[in-house]
Amino acid sequence: MGTWDIGPFDNDHASDFAIDLDEAPAEQHAELIARALNAVMPPDGDTGSRSADPAVAAAAVVAAQLPGGPPTDPISGPGKPVPPLPRELVPLAISALDRVVAADSEVRQLWSESPNGHLWEEEIARLRAVMAAGNSDG
Repeated sequence: MGTWDIGPFDNDHASDFAIDLDEAPAEQHAELIARALNAVMPPDGDTGSRSADPAVAAAAVVAAQLPGGPPTDPISGPGKPVPPLPRELVPLAISALDRVVAADSEVRQLWSESPNGHLWEEEIARLRAVMAAGNSDG
């Protein structure tokens, strides 16, 4: 797996997820995003990078549609517009991010060995904050 920076789409797995979104019909985007988010959730959730990276990318897509949400990466993120997503994805995305940064998360353990691990966690915290604020608006 290649990781080139700390952003939600700055790795091969997340970039592949963005390609999958671009190739899927718009009406399937919410399902693909929910599937990526659910992949890290207990009881069988996989927090290795193969599942966690797309979950973070999916959460970034959800956050991008909320007030104050950062736009998705124009190079490695989805190249096509994502239609409005159901609000029900916001709490799922928050839970998925919480799972990705949990103490027993495999991907978090990998990032803890990197000099940029704290920056990655700060990026996740920013996404989570946008979604938490957007979730309380509804």
